[in-house]
Order: sequence, then C-alpha cells, then structure tokens
Amino acid sequence: FWTLWGWPSGAWTGNCVALARNSALVFPRLARKLRSPLYSVCVFDISPINTNGFVATTEPTSESTYLGSMPPKFGMIAALQGDLDTSDGVGKVYFRQDSSPVILRQAANHINRAFPEDDEVNPIHAVVITWVDVATHEPQNRDGTNKKRNTFQLVIASLETASYAIVLYPRDGIQFSSTPVGDSIAPMHAGFSKGVVQGFLFSRQGPYYRIITDDEASVRALAEGTNAGLRGVWVFEIGTSPYFSNVAPGEVTELPPDSSQQRVLEGYEDAVDVRRPVYPGEELTVSFPSPFEMFQLFSYNFGTCANSGNKCSNFADCKDHTSGYCCHCRPGYYGNGVQCVAEGKPQRMNGKVNGKVYVGNSPTPVEFTSNDLHSYVVVNDGRSYVAISDIPPSLGPSLQPLSALGGVIGWAFALQQPGFKNGFSIIGGVFTRQAEVTFLPGNEKLIIRQEFNGIDEHDHLAVSTTLEGRVPEVPRGSTVQIDRYSEIYQYSNNLVTSSSTRDYVVSLPDGSTETRTYQWRQTITFQSCQHDEASRDVKPTQMLSVDQVFVMYDANNELIRFAMSNKIGDVNGGQPEENPCFTGRHGCDTNAVCRPGQGTQFTCECAAGFNGDGRSCYDIDECREDPQICGSHAICNNQPGTFRCECVDGYQFASDGQTCIEVNRPVDHCEAGSHNCDIPERAQCSYTGGSSYICSCLPGFIGDGRVCQDIDECQPGRCHQDAVCYNTQGSFTCQCRPGYYGDGFYCSTGKTKTQCESHRESVLVARGPRPPVGHFIPQCDEHGAYEPIQCHGSTGHCWCVDRNGQEIPGTRIDHDGGRPPVGPTPRPDVHPLPPGTHLMFAQSGKIEFVPLEGYDMKKDDAKAVLHLPEKVIIGVAYDCVDKMVYWTEISSPSISRASIQGGDPTPVIKTDLDSPEGIAIDHLGRTMFWTDSVKDRIEVASLDGSQRRVIIDSDLVNPRAIITDPPNGNLYWADWNRDAPKIETSYMDGSNRRVLVKDDLGLPNGLTYDPQSALLCWADAGTHKMECMNPALGDRRKVLEGIQYPFGITSHGKNIYYTDWRRDAVVAVDRYAGRETDEFQPLKRTKLYGITTAYAQCPSGQNYCAVNNGGCTHLCLATPGGRSCKCPDHAVAVNCVESDSRY
Repeated sequence: FWTLWGWPSGAWTGNCVALARNSALVFPRLARKLRSPLYSVCVFDISPINTNGFVATTEPTSESTYLGSMPPKFGMIAALQGDLDTSDGVGKVYFRQDSSPVILRQAANHINRAFPEDDEVNPIHAVVITWVDVATHEPQNRDGTNKKRNTFQLVIASLETASYAIVLYPRDGIQFSSTPVGDSIAPMHAGFSKGVVQGFLFSRQGPYYRIITDDEASVRALAEGTNAGLRGVWVFEIGTSPYFSNVAPGEVTELPPDSSQQRVLEGYEDAVDVRRPVYPGEELTVSFPSPFEMFQLFSYNFGTCANSGNKCSNFADCKDHTSGYCCHCRPGYYGNGVQCVAEGKPQRMNGKVNGKVYVGNSPTPVEFTSNDLHSYVVVNDGRSYVAISDIPPSLGPSLQPLSALGGVIGWAFALQQPGFKNGFSIIGGVFTRQAEVTFLPGNEKLIIRQEFNGIDEHDHLAVSTTLEGRVPEVPRGSTVQIDRYSEIYQYSNNLVTSSSTRDYVVSLPDGSTETRTYQWRQTITFQSCQHDEASRDVKPTQMLSVDQVFVMYDANNELIRFAMSNKIGDVNGGQPEENPCFTGRHGCDTNAVCRPGQGTQFTCECAAGFNGDGRSCYDIDECREDPQICGSHAICNNQPGTFRCECVDGYQFASDGQTCIEVNRPVDHCEAGSHNCDIPERAQCSYTGGSSYICSCLPGFIGDGRVCQDIDECQPGRCHQDAVCYNTQGSFTCQCRPGYYGDGFYCSTGKTKTQCESHRESVLVARGPRPPVGHFIPQCDEHGAYEPIQCHGSTGHCWCVDRNGQEIPGTRIDHDGGRPPVGPTPRPDVHPLPPGTHLMFAQSGKIEFVPLEGYDMKKDDAKAVLHLPEKVIIGVAYDCVDKMVYWTEISSPSISRASIQGGDPTPVIKTDLDSPEGIAIDHLGRTMFWTDSVKDRIEVASLDGSQRRVIIDSDLVNPRAIITDPPNGNLYWADWNRDAPKIETSYMDGSNRRVLVKDDLGLPNGLTYDPQSALLCWADAGTHKMECMNPALGDRRKVLEGIQYPFGITSHGKNIYYTDWRRDAVVAVDRYAGRETDEFQPLKRTKLYGITTAYAQCPSGQNYCAVNNGGCTHLCLATPGGRSCKCPDHAVAVNCVESDSRY
C-alpha cells in the first residue's frame, strides 16, 4: 500500500482522478491520507506512475499533448521525461513504499545535506520509483539490440508537514538525452509542473519549475552536477508553504573532492611499498559504479542464481529465495558471499589518500593527492599495520592521534571471539565509511571518508580515502601515545555506527606531556542481501577492543605508520577467553587458521591455498599442479593462496568471467586500404583504435582529409626578394634570379654555397684528397639545390629527397628498379638494420614486444614475452650481447633480468632500493645504470648486480629516464622536479656533470639517444612536446607538438616510438617529417610504462672498456676518449685499484 505526499490547499486540491491506463503503471488503492492545516493528500484508486519517466498528480492527457510540448496541462513530477519504451522486455519500472529505518535515514541524509542551514528533518515514509534500462520509443522495424538505455530514480520522502523529491541519476552518465517526437527530436525534461490552474473566470497555466533547459547538454549534466553535495543527486522541497509554487532546490552545488574525481594510477595499485613517490601528473581516472550499484540505497534484486549467480564470489555458493537470491561463502572462507576470502590468510589493503587539512590556526590548508595507503593484517591474531606515504612534516605529526585512519581494516579483520563476527564476515569488502572527529576543547573537526571497492584482481582490498577539515597542531618532533580502548559497534539493516571518546598523550620535544581528547563518530553503509533471514542474524551490538596501539611519523621518509591489535566480542566483556585462538597467542603460521578445542587446546590448520602442518605453511602453486586449471586460451598466474586466470592475447573473458573467447579484432582501415581518405600524395590516414581512423591533409594541402587541394605557398615573403617562387603540388621552390646566387631563400651577388653544396663539400673534404669509397656523396643541380633523385654509388640504391635533402619514405629502389630487402633508411649514409629488431615495452604485470619490419610495427605479431603478475614494472632495457631484458619494478623494489630466448626471471638487485625507475645498459662495458627517485641518486653495477657504486647523489629530486652512449662514454638523464625540471649529462663515471636543458620543460618523462644522428630526444608530458638536440652543439629543435601523456621513449632510425598513458598505446613518430605515423594499442588497455629497442645485432662502436675490462680490477666506466677504473661502494677487497686515463 502507498501513501502519496502532501500538496498545499487551493487549486491543486480537490478530487484526485486516476490516470487512464495507457502508458501508466496501475497500482493498488492507497491506504492513508495525511492532513494538516496547510496540506491535503490525494488518495487514488489507482496511482499514476508513468513509463515515460514521470509521476502524474492529476489525470494526464494523451501523449501527443505533452511530448515535445511542455509544460503539460496536468500536474507532473518529471524525473527524466520523454517518449520512453518498456515494451521490449528489457526496460522496467519498479516501485515500492519503504518505511524502514535505513531507507528513511538515507533519505534524511540527502535532504539535510542539501539544506544545511535548515532544521534537520526526519521523513516518516518514502515512495521509491526506479526506471531501469528504459530506451527511446522507436518504430517497430528498428533493431533494438544495441539501443541506448537510461536508468534513473525518484524518491518521494514525506513528513507530517513537508514533502521532498530526491532524484538520482546514474554515475556512468545519461546515455541518451532526447527522444523522437513525430519527425523531429526533442530534449528530455526534468522538473515540476502544476498543470492548468482554474481561476474564477479563466484557467491559466500554473507554475512550471524546470531543472534543465532545452539544451541537451543540460540533460547530460544532471549526472555530473548536484544541488545536494553528491554527484548525480538532486533534492527539492515540494510540499511546504510558501515554496510549493516555486519549488525550493537544494543549496549545495559543490562536489566534495573525492566525488568529483578519484585519482588512480593503473598498475601502481598492486604496489606494496608505501615509499613509492607520486609520479608526475598521474592521470586522474574517474571510477564510478554501474547504475544498479548507484541505486544500492534503494535497491531491487529480483534475479535468480541462474541469471545472476556469477555475481557471487568464486568461493561462494548461490541460493535462490522467493524474492531473489543470496551468495554464501563456502566452508574455509568468510565474507558476505559476493566477497569471500580464505580463513586465516593475511589480508592486504591498497589505496590512495586525498586531503585538504588545516593544521592548528593556519589559514592555509595542507593539500595532497593520490598518496599511497598500504595495510597488512595478520588475521589469525588480529594485528593490523597501516602506512601512508608522502605526508609532509607540516601535517604528519598532527595526524598521529588518528590511528583510526586505518582502524577500519582492523575492525574488518579483527580476531573473532566465540559467537561474534568481524566486519568483513558481515558486510564483505564493498562499503562506505564516514567518520567525524571532533577535537576538544577547540572543537576542530575532521571528516574522514573512505570508499571500499572490494577485493581486486590481486587479492587486495581497494580503498579510496579523503580527509577534509582541521586538526590541532602536534609540534614537530613530538610523539603520541594511545592507550588501549574499546568501541561499541551497532548493527542494523545496511548500516553500522559507532561513537566513542578517546584520550591520547602528546610527548613534546621539551620532555613535557599533554593529555588531549577527541570525540569519534562513524557511519558505515553497505548493501546486504535482504532475501535470506539467516543472513540477518547478526548481533545488534559488538565491541571492538584495540590494544598495543603504535603510532609514528617518520619525518625523513614522510611516512606515517599505525599498528594495533584488534578483537571483536561481547559489549559486556564476558569471561576472558583463555584459548590461544581467541587471545592470538597460538604460534600458528601467519597463513594458518587457529581451530579452538576444549579448554586451552587448539590446532593450527593452513589456510586454503596453502600446505603444511599449520605451524609452517607454504603456498600451493595451483598453476603448476594443474596446468589446465584456467581452461583453454588462458594463462594461469599463481598468487599467495590462490591463482588468477588471464586470457591470452586475442581472447577475452565471456560473460561468465571464466571462459576465454576470441575477440572480434577491429579493422585497421588505414592498413587495409579500405578508408575514404584522399590519395596518399595529398592526405594521410591515421588509425585511432577499434575500427576508427581520421583523415588529414598533408602539409601543403588543405581540406577535410577526404578531399585535399593544393595550397599556393608562393605568398610574398616566402622566397628572397631576389628570387622567384614556383608553386608545386603540396610544396614550392625558390630560385635566385639570373646574376644572383643562393638557395632561393637567400640570394646574393657573390656566390654562396647552398645546403647541398656545403653537404657535398663536407663529405669530400672530410675524406681527404681522394674521393671517399663506400660513402654517399650528394648530387646538386646547376642551382646548387639537391637533385630530386639521389643515388648511392656503392650500394646501387636510389631514392627521392625533399628540398632539404631528406629521404622521402617509401621511395628507395635499387638500380634495376627493385626495392631493397629492408628500408627505407633514415639517412642515405645509414644502412638498414637486419631483420629481427623489435620494440619491447612494460605493461602492468608483463613485458610485451612488437616486431619491426623496417620501421613499421607488425602489430598482429605482438605478444607478451614475460608474465610477471603483481609486479609494477617501470623501466626496461635490453642487452644486445646476451639477448637479455632487464627491468625495474617498484611493488617489491628490485632489478631483474631474463633471457628473451627462454628462462625464468632472475633478480639481480633486491636490497637498498626504494623506487628504481629508469634503467640503461652499457653493452660494451657490461654495466647497467639506474635511477632511484626516492633515494634521489644514480647508481651503476655490473650486469649480475655486483660491484654497485653510487655515481650521482646530489641535486636530484625526481630522476627517472636514463640512457647511455657507450661508444662516446656519455650518460644522460632527466629529472622531472616540478619546480626545476632539467636534462643532464655526465661521463659514465659521473664526472664532468652539466645541465643540457632547463628552460621550457614540464615533465620530461622519456629520453632516447640515436647514435647515428647523434641526437638526444625527449618527450615532455607537461609541455606536450617532443624535442631533439645534438648535445655537443646545443641546437635544440621541436619534432612534434600536441602529444598527450608520454611516459617512455625509444628510437630506431628515422622513427621515435613512445608510450602514451592517455592513449594506452605505443605511438610511432617520423622525426624527419614531424608527424605521427602509426599507433599500436595492446588488447589489455592499461597504462604502458618503459619502452626500449631490442636490436637483432648490437649497434656498431667500441669503447675502452670493451676489451679486457679496460684493464680495470673492478668497474670500468667509459669516458670520451678513455676510461675510469672505479671500486664499488663499501669495497672490502684490498686489490681494487682506482685510476683515470684519457687517450
């Protein structure tokens, strides 16, 4: 039965007429009528909720009178009104009256948040209407299988004296914002209409309050904006005088920081070291739940195990009930059925922390974004550890009293006393926690909001945390002590609350102490399964006992750490348990369950996924024991206590989440030649992913890319004043007038050598009096310009060049007209590399390679060369001598290597690393160099990890990219320090250090060096440019503008290849043409990190360390024209000799 909300007396009152049964839903008679001096409520025999996205308050007219013609003549509350269709069996409209305390409390929260200055209200009943997957109404012959569908919700919350409308729009956006009306399209509507009002003599259109305009953009903005402080939530007071005629909207239009954007760097969620620095400009990735999750507050679950059982955990069973289905964890696991974890197995939590916190009386907040939070819980004794990185000293000491920042994971996995359950056992891993901390006596307030998003693919509990408010200052150098405390948790339907008052002692640097106090109040909201009565059998109150509390702020590393022991049990304390399973003093392995027996007897049992006697447990490698466990076309990745399946390239998981099915590969129309761009001489086709592409005119042409016309470049000033300009297709030429000499851009009466003549002379003069043998000599025409066709006298190859003498790609042939086996080459005097060269790049959990054919990426042949689950790989480098790939990773900081011809990965350095990032190989001297952006230093070691030596450890802030120039003995690196980014160089021994570039840099993420052209090139994610320079000349020049977010970069001949975080792609750039030529997107769309070129044969060149280690006893480090013999740091050998030599 229903009760509709109250309306003011007057023209809106009187008899209430039922809606005709056309596109409306018909409901049972409403049972109650509310009355007050100002309000009257209509009681309908049938209650009109319309499939077209509105509720009618008086008898509606036919569709033709209001669709596309608003306002209507009848009363209407439009949540999202248009010509909508539910006849296809997919779209549905659900409704109910709900007076449960949880629903009313949630409705009150929305209302009170929307009207913060008003008195707090508490509704007494609510009506909930949800339009689910409704589509536009289209002709019958239209194929509806791929229709766009909208889901939205209207809640009417009523008091005795007021009513409110709460409208909720989906977090994944409004999918369509207009619907067909006859032969036209009309935007959808949202708002409140009073309909036609009958006056004494005449009737008139009553007030119409619109939430949106006639612009479709304003419709789409409903899911992005708010007037109630939460994205997509809109609240309106609709039933009190004097507002009804005008409708009173909510007053909070600003979104909290964590509501507007949630910062997540893919690939780093599985890191376990909290000291990892925040990477520059880490991409802001907005992550919202699906529409049904959006409506957890007012949810419906009419599914069955047959059609929805795959939502249960892999370690749960599904059970049907008359009103829906529920999931139940199997024996040996615990949780809410949707999320299940193995009993006894330690748990990890990873996430990001954002904050805006004022300290003491400071008028300026301390702001931080995307700081790492990591936690570890030994479940079988209740110990939890939490650490948060990059907390500045101005804030860190003052956060020490807030041990409860990580206390929620202590509650979630607390040691359970007999008959009681910890948080995860009851609600699983998907919930929202909000805590309000009030410090006494100053009344400073801090709000802590945490969104727990469940167990991720790496078996870690994912969380996003936001801190906002003010905390009293704890002076630097102070320590904080927190005694044991207890906190009572109260459980109700989908809601957990607790409150307490806590004391803490601050020990000041002068030796004195202060006892301080704060009040703590928290609310945890979650979605439980309402269909199983047994699942509701949770004790209404439980007590969390916390002792052995440890807090510390590490100013040197800017880390704050918390540790505590947690037990959940009876609020009355009860008899103290002596059994070691309940005290935590049992000695079982951390991966074991303690099983209590009689009295103090107990046994230890290894957790699921582990073997052993319970005192010692070791992981079961399910992948090795059952190689077919993941099925066909899948790869098994073992993890502690479990395993993870991943589909091989070209396959993806089916809807069951387990079977790998073949992917319908998109068509690259540019490569297939099925595009509609203009001819290649005038336009370029660029593949943009999927089956999409864009057409663009080449330089010298204008148009939309499908039709391009030549631009007449011969405008005044193009050529020298004493030259004549000749327009050509896509270009132009300049020629000096008779009696003048030059290249047309500069002409003089005295003969000046042209670019071609200077090029030709430099080759001839450099080789002495005899013509050089085996070298390319350019040919110039009678005016000194490059001949359009150039030929190599020794190889027999010919090619076309532009006016600057640069080879035009794709034009190289040999004398008999055939094309060379590999080409084109970047310069006439650079020979093509032999087949077998490929690009190698890092992606989350694996290293992949893409073969190169000439300079083209053979994208269909790309595949993973190494699978490294749970690893966050940053830098990659290749040793062309031993055919080994080296990489750095930060999840467990280390440097490792593996043969690309087969073999297991082998760590070479595992100690004294914090955040190793860039890595480079000297294949001649057999050494490797790397940067550490936490230790702020550059080190060198032998390729086996021995003989480590720090060569640069000063004036570095965020070093990342590093490369070597072995034949010349030079080292180059980039520092993306936001305040002063720079690119530097030194000899390989660290001497002769100097800054190459410091101006007009933003975030220089990647570096590469091309030995053939002697060019150092970099990609900048701050300036969005790619630039190059010759380090010896300092002739900096721009290659490309408008790149999005480059990370790694490498070069091969005329091409530069870089990884892009926003495009999730490897992008090829022709550095001579100054344009992108190709793009490769792996099937797994996650961020790509480092990239390197793996040559089939080592580049030519020698240095003095290449033979007999340069005569050095230990490290041989090349320098220009010599070498430096160095000892490793902390060398204990007495026979190490250091010396420098220059030749």
